Amino acid sequence: MAAAAASMLKTTFFILKPTYKIPISSLFQSPFIRSIPNKRTLHSNNRRHYQLTRKFCSSQLTQEQSHTSRSNVIEILEERGLLEAITGDNLRSICTDSSLRVYCGFDPTAESLHLGNLIGIIVLSWFLRCGHSAVALVGGATGRVGDPSGKSLERPELDIASLERNIAGISDIILKVLGHISTDNNSIKVLNNYDWWKDVKLLDFLKNVGRFARVNTMMAKESVKRRLEASDQGLSYTEFTYQLLQGYDFVHLFKSENITVQIGGSDQWGNITAGTELIRKLHQSDSAYGLTFPLLLKSDGTKFGKSEDGAIWLSPSMLSPYKFYQYFFSIPDSDVVRFLKILTFLSLDEIKEIEIEMKSTGYLQNSAQKRLAEEVTRFVHGEDGLQEAIKATEALKPGSETRLDWKTIEGIAEDVPCCSLSYDEVLDLGVVDLSVSTGLIESKSAARRLLKQGGLYLNNGRVDNEGKKISVDDIVDGKVLLLSAGKKNKMVVRIA
Repeated sequence: MAAAAASMLKTTFFILKPTYKIPISSLFQSPFIRSIPNKRTLHSNNRRHYQLTRKFCSSQLTQEQSHTSRSNVIEILEERGLLEAITGDNLRSICTDSSLRVYCGFDPTAESLHLGNLIGIIVLSWFLRCGHSAVALVGGATGRVGDPSGKSLERPELDIASLERNIAGISDIILKVLGHISTDNNSIKVLNNYDWWKDVKLLDFLKNVGRFARVNTMMAKESVKRRLEASDQGLSYTEFTYQLLQGYDFVHLFKSENITVQIGGSDQWGNITAGTELIRKLHQSDSAYGLTFPLLLKSDGTKFGKSEDGAIWLSPSMLSPYKFYQYFFSIPDSDVVRFLKILTFLSLDEIKEIEIEMKSTGYLQNSAQKRLAEEVTRFVHGEDGLQEAIKATEALKPGSETRLDWKTIEGIAEDVPCCSLSYDEVLDLGVVDLSVSTGLIESKSAARRLLKQGGLYLNNGRVDNEGKKISVDDIVDGKVLLLSAGKKNKMVVRIA
């Protein structure tokens, strides 16, 4: 229905004329407006910042605290570098006086969320930790249109089966991760915006909502301007209408779910303020707020994303907990403290101690990275996932005394080169010959040279004898072998 609306709007939108204010009672039951005032104030980062009054309708508030003051989540986010802009400073005081309902949207463009999406989950988690309720909105409808924000080209269209599979996968991840923070089922909710968009009729949409949208305002959005200026292909009308759809989501959630705060990455500012303005115009209320957080960037300044090679997926089926752990264990020193602040829940005092320790003469290399890897892996994959990653990390160190088992080796099989050989091909074959035939080492001479230097390993045990041959006892659980050339180059040999 959303796609049909976008198609019809193409021929009707530009001839709509402004209307005067109409009574709320005469509006479509699920109205949708997209009109943002030109006048604006600037936040410290030069993003649009609307000064909203502290006026709360009783129907939009959840139960207020009566005796104790909750932690100020806005101050916490600001201290940790997780706050970029808010639509009104009133939110700072309101978040300590009231229990708020907050939502963050996630596009179902893949079966799993990735590291770039983790910041949104982290911020939702901070709201949960401070006594608020969190809603994750998966874009089953908006995913059919595609958000142009931060993209130089139009997103590829997904078929319905892929969308449904992606929605299920993302919903599962969000519930599992946020479930580590709160055991209260009422404080966490995952919704799909297709559930209400499928009932929106095009003529009602145009009559009651579309007439309020202003093309000049939509064209002024940063995401639109960037695409028009930087892309030879321009911007499709379907993508152009995305901001209308996301703005309507906030209107619907404000009315039906008592949600008063929308959060998102800094590239979502225009879409978020669209929703707050719609609520102000439709419901005569200044009770809706928006909050943006900085995008998680790599050291080269680019975003983490699924389209990049080596994407850091949050689903264990797409990236093992071991590989996830190893990524954070390999973070450069220059990024560790920043990541500890934004990706973990360690106190700032403890992070400061780690920072001081890193500069001391007795600092054990990579111990800060190890703590980072443990905290983030536990948050995403739970305690079981963390223990799986730690066990694999320790067991797979060449020379480690930790006993290898088949399950541990299989846990890294997707992350290192693998091959399959028959039992007869492997038994009594020399380790030097095996390391060459599997492709681990280029030649026998190179393998012998590495062996003499103490860098050739079989199942983590150093091979000292050039004549060493594979025996029955070497085959781990009768299923697999692990060859290592140095500390990093490995080969898993599955025994057929």
